[in-house]
Amino acid sequence: MADTAVEQPPPTTQTQAGNTYVIRPNFQHKFRPVIVKECIHNALSEHLTGKNYDAEETIEWTKVISDDIKQRLKDLGYDRYKFIVQVVIGEQRGEGVKMGCRCFWDSDTDNYAQDIFMNVSIGCVL
Repeated sequence: MADTAVEQPPPTTQTQAGNTYVIRPNFQHKFRPVIVKECIHNALSEHLTGKNYDAEETIEWTKVISDDIKQRLKDLGYDRYKFIVQVVIGEQRGEGVKMGCRCFWDSDTDNYAQDIFMNVSIGCVL
């Protein structure tokens, strides 16, 4: 009896990508403002603690902080979300500031998180 060897093709590796037609995140991946606020608070503390207000440097600080927070949010696994990160840094002189925003969103899946950092010379709202 002769052995007939049938050559098998090598196994292919498949990468799993998220379904492009899924428009809502799973419950496990729902945006959690408390977790995101902690992430924002940590980033603001790391970047602004010990710094004094300088109008020239705040331009770069806002870019670095917003990029860092976007990366931290991606690391949390919020794959199906688009993020808007707005950083406002001003000089702390004891004056008041009023801010507002208006959005059109899906109340089941969309949400927001914010935090405030203040020291002797800097006030930052994110």
